[in-house]
Amino acid sequence: MSLTSRLKSMVKQALTPQPKPPLTEFEYATLPWIDKKNANIDSFVKQYQRGQNFPYDLAEKLRFWQQNGYVILEKAIQQEWVDQLWREVEELIEHHERYRTNIRIDRPEYAAQPVMEAKDVPVEVLDGPYIKIMDFHDNSVMGKKIMLHNSIVTFLEAVFGDRVVAMQSLLFKYGSQQATHQDFAYVVSENPSHLAAAWIALEDVHIDSGPLFYFPGSHRLRKFDFGTTGMFYSGESKYNPTDFAQYLEKVCQEAGLKRETLLIKKGDVLLWHASLAHGGDAIRNPALTRKSYVCHYSSLKAYQHHRQAPTSEPVRRTINGADVFANPLMPDQEDIFK
Repeated sequence: MSLTSRLKSMVKQALTPQPKPPLTEFEYATLPWIDKKNANIDSFVKQYQRGQNFPYDLAEKLRFWQQNGYVILEKAIQQEWVDQLWREVEELIEHHERYRTNIRIDRPEYAAQPVMEAKDVPVEVLDGPYIKIMDFHDNSVMGKKIMLHNSIVTFLEAVFGDRVVAMQSLLFKYGSQQATHQDFAYVVSENPSHLAAAWIALEDVHIDSGPLFYFPGSHRLRKFDFGTTGMFYSGESKYNPTDFAQYLEKVCQEAGLKRETLLIKKGDVLLWHASLAHGGDAIRNPALTRKSYVCHYSSLKAYQHHRQAPTSEPVRRTINGADVFANPLMPDQEDIFK
């Protein structure tokens, strides 16, 4: 190759955008304000007008979140709302042939097709363990009202410093028994540091029902590197969820972080940071249920499109100054539970 050709090749290579290496940490500039150094919570609370009607001590809750990566809002959801939501779930199970709601089945015999529509899942499977009802809020007005409850929205709007957008939900009857993990590895928004979750107790939690466990303070630990995909997991990752769980338990132990078990009451809400290490404990009494409603959230700037239609303008439902997008693939199933 001549000198001229080599120079042309070098110039072309320099001008060609190079693929960015996979992220192994959140980019500091994109972090929510509360995750940055010297975040002034007292100053924020003074100017956050919406927080004036928050039924808890907002500054105290924000400081606890900053230190521990979670907060609990006691008696946040009216029991009548919780009961109504579960009646709708029972209707879905009993008359499953009427509904197209997606169901995640984590059982070996369904490994080839783990996601099916409710109408295609036998009742005895649908009503048993290892089942997650996906995005039931699409079907349910009450599901949306609980997901975007004023207390949840007020706190998360403060955390993000931006309008709240609900991304997805999971409903289940029995404990998940899921290994230790952090949500950002699986649930990804357009700005991955703008992610939080709510776990809403639909009944009192018993110690033997496979309760949720978590490691306070783990949201500040170094992220696990899945290898080819960085801190996000996919089918192309070098390492798997078991490696992820083992890493988290090891670094939590090394950091002196103690595992805690969540035993909360019906209507209580756990809100947690995307990086909080948590999981589902073993079910020691299979007769016990752990009725749960889990919702994930991002911010307006970080989640602008429905994950099923990333190039389309979403249809928005707005409650308490926050948004949730209608499912673009199942418009006929929207709000069928009034």
